[in-house]
Amino acid sequence: MASHQVAVIGMGRFGIALARELYRIGHDVLTIDRDEGLTQAMMGHVTYSVTGDSTSAELLEEVGIGNFDTGVVAIGTDIQSSVLTTVLLKDTFHVGQVVARATNELHGKTLRAVGANRVVYPEQETGLRTAHSLFQRETIEYMEITSGYGISKIMVSTDMIGRSLEDVGFGARKDSQNVSVVAIRRGRDPIVSPSKDEVLQESDQLVIAGPEDSLENMDLGD
Repeated sequence: MASHQVAVIGMGRFGIALARELYRIGHDVLTIDRDEGLTQAMMGHVTYSVTGDSTSAELLEEVGIGNFDTGVVAIGTDIQSSVLTTVLLKDTFHVGQVVARATNELHGKTLRAVGANRVVYPEQETGLRTAHSLFQRETIEYMEITSGYGISKIMVSTDMIGRSLEDVGFGARKDSQNVSVVAIRRGRDPIVSPSKDEVLQESDQLVIAGPEDSLENMDLGD
């Protein structure tokens, strides 16, 4: 699994879960929050934890935010700080991927307007799921079964449409990517234990199971 440098800003429930899971699965994680108690509690669970105001360009410069390839603005109710932090990450420090938490649709539209690459709504998307979909964009859901083993639901990529499971590297059970395709969701009708000859269609969703590392590193085309 390729390791990324991720800054998670805002240590509410969503930010804590996201930061801890990203660190657990092998990424370098910096957390920032104004509350020293929260940042102290994150020590040992992330790579670095800093107390400070993320709307301060000086603080962001000091922590080297421009060296991070991904920034997650997980600030909750303080919409002004959320938007300003997003602007700083994108326009001042040119962070490649900025993911921002929104509390409602208007907040989400504002975050997109100021440059957020992706907006998440914690009521719909948990920190755990976001951690596993952050760098595997086709992943729309993840559930851990046991430590190191889980199930993902992924969207079929454009590159996979019109090709069989076998053609894209998935066998009926164990495949070349070391995961199992256990079902295909096609409209309202699931296809359970699909044949390796099943041809994939637009809007198909694959339910796959396997070791966490294999799920993180799947080659899905596109």
